[in-house]
Amino acid sequence: MQQEYRLKRRNDFRRVFRAGESFANRQFVVYVFRRTEPGPSRIGISVSKKLGKAVVRNRIKRLIKEVTRHWIPVMKPRTDIVIIARMPAKDLDYHQIKSSLRHVFARAKLFEQNPPAV
Repeated sequence: MQQEYRLKRRNDFRRVFRAGESFANRQFVVYVFRRTEPGPSRIGISVSKKLGKAVVRNRIKRLIKEVTRHWIPVMKPRTDIVIIARMPAKDLDYHQIKSSLRHVFARAKLFEQNPPAV
C-alpha cells in the first residue's frame, strides 16, 4: 500500500477511535472517521499480540493490506479507516479475509462503487 494511503501517526489513530464510528463482524472491527480536509482514504491496521507471535500478526497485516490495496480506487475519499483483527482472523486465508472485509466495508458504506473482483 502506498504511503499516501496509510494511517501511521498515533494522533490519527486516536482521532479515528474517539470520533469515528465502528462496524464489526466476527473477524474484524472497522473504525471510520470522515475527514473535512481533502485527500484519499487512509487505512491503518492494528493486530494485537493476543492473536499470535510476530509471524502470525505480520501475515494478517500483509493479507489485509493486499485486499484493501485493490479497493482504494473505489473507496470514498476523505475517510480515515482503522481495521482491527479479531481472534478468528488468524485462521483465515486470503479469500476469506477478502469476503469478511468486504462485508464490514459494505456495512460501513465505504465503497462509492462495487469493489473489483480481483
